[in-house]
Formats: sequence, C-alpha cells, structure tokens
Amino acid sequence: MKIYTRTGDEGKTHVVGGRVMKDDVRVEAYGTVDELNAFLGEAISRLTTDRHQDLIQDLTDIQHELFDAGGDLAQVGKNRQYRVSAEMTARLEKWIDRYDSECSPLQRFILPGGTALSSAFHICRVVARRAERQVVTLCQEQETNEEVRKYLNRLSDFFFTIARVANVRENVPDVEYKRGGQVFRTDSTD
Repeated sequence: MKIYTRTGDEGKTHVVGGRVMKDDVRVEAYGTVDELNAFLGEAISRLTTDRHQDLIQDLTDIQHELFDAGGDLAQVGKNRQYRVSAEMTARLEKWIDRYDSECSPLQRFILPGGTALSSAFHICRVVARRAERQVVTLCQEQETNEEVRKYLNRLSDFFFTIARVANVRENVPDVEYKRGGQVFRTDSTD
C-alpha cells in the first residue's frame, strides 16, 4: 500500500460518509485533536516508569480515546456510530480528583512552566482548549458527537492538573502569576 494517494490534491479529503474540503470546520476539529495526540505522545515520551507508571497508563488510554474522538468528528451522513461517551468524561473527573490530591491547593493563577514535563502538559492543555473551541463551532454548524466537546473540556482540566503533578513529583514549585492577588480560596466558609 502506498502512503500517498493523490486523492487530496484537489483540496478535498475523505471523511466517513463523504468528502469535504480540507479546510472544513470538521477537518479543522479532528485535525486539532490529531495534533493534540501528537503533543501528548511527545509528553509521554518524557515520563519515566519509576516515577510515572500511573500517568503512562492513563495517558496511553487517553491517546486511544483521542483517536476515537477524531473518528467521531470525521463522520458525516446518517449512519454514525460514536465511541466517545459520557462515561469517559466522568472517568476523567475521577482522575482529576485523584491526581489533584497530590498538589497543594491553588491560591493564585499559575504560569506554564516549572519542569519541562509540566510545560509539555501545559502545551497539551492549550491545544485541547483549541480543539474544544473548534468542536464548539462544528456543533453549531453541523451534526456531530457533542460528547467530544465535553470530553475535551474535561481533558484540558486533566492536563492542567497533571502539569502541576509533574512539578510536585520533581519537587519544583509551580510558577505563580505574581501580578495578581490570591484568587482561589483554600477554606470553605459556605
């Protein structure tokens, strides 16, 4: 099988159920999910099994789910079969809570940085947010699996959390934004 087909030379690409222009909002959305998956693969390559085996397993699962998300977004027509589900989003919330327990409570906004690994996860976070914005646009213009939007929203929160975990596990403090005051309360007075 050849890698190149020349079928896209006219500016169109195949999606499940048809062909669309390569700059279609649908292609932009699943293309950004693919970009996120590539950045995530780069971040995973920085993890060591002695310190991050839990993250390696969870992030590898997420890579498969991002592939599923791209597949869901690449479907047009009537016979759609989606893979991304509300259960996947709920599981991300459980993981966020578990990993967040390793971190000190937030009091200020933080800047991307600290360790190289943390920075890599912050890149994943912002690409996930961009993918989410593109899926929002897609959902307004065309029919698609709206659970992908919710999943990406939660996924960006997950990446924020594990960026902090990466710093904690290396004993490197988060880089706090110093030009503002305390914005997060650590006590509950309600």
